[in-house]
Amino acid sequence: MQLLKISLITVTRNAQKTLGRCIESVIAQNYSNIEYIIIDGASTDDTLQIISQHKQHIDFFVSEPDAGIYDAMNKGIRMATGNIVGILNSDDFFAYKETLSDIATAFANDNIDVLYGNLNYINPNGSIVRKWRSGAYKPGMFNRGWMPPHPTFYCKRVLFEKWGDYKLQYGTAADYELMLRFIHLNKANTYYLNKTMITMEIGGQSNKNYFNRIKAWGNDYMAMRKNGVKFPLLSVVFKPISKIFQYI
Repeated sequence: MQLLKISLITVTRNAQKTLGRCIESVIAQNYSNIEYIIIDGASTDDTLQIISQHKQHIDFFVSEPDAGIYDAMNKGIRMATGNIVGILNSDDFFAYKETLSDIATAFANDNIDVLYGNLNYINPNGSIVRKWRSGAYKPGMFNRGWMPPHPTFYCKRVLFEKWGDYKLQYGTAADYELMLRFIHLNKANTYYLNKTMITMEIGGQSNKNYFNRIKAWGNDYMAMRKNGVKFPLLSVVFKPISKIFQYI
């Protein structure tokens, strides 16, 4: 049986501290049919040197100014030719070497459109500070504030052709809006891989300060209204509460 091709996209800008770790976790995967794409936002530190050191493992690479992380993701998606597409950001890395093998097996053996799993957060010293355990999806869970961790989100490439890519107008909620659109609105068949797929270093943009948090709530609300969440204002409140029960 021919192996499914997985297009893996890393977006980066001035990520010299973490990019090498990210790339090395890709190289360490025991799955062979990987198309690795790196989209760089015109870095000015040593990011490009790190990429050059690993160029034999990178299929496509571009470095140019962009309109932010989700614009860069969209560039990568347009370049992708794989059956399956996933995002591995520069401060993330695979938790174990069989991650992509498990993803490919799930897509090959089940009638699924979307896969997600679990995630660990670490601090810059490498210590685990929080564990996100997603749980199996059931229809309607987005109405109660549930969401899967986006770094573990993999889907068939054709879904982007059918339902669109990341919408920049939703700001830091663009990944949440896309998952809402694919899973909640369009009812994609989902698969929960009950393993810790990704390790992620803390420090997201949406939580840096109170102003950013308020802005993120507004973006969440717009995403919910657009994609048919029943009570979007109430769900904005439920969303952080729901995460408490997913964290251990």
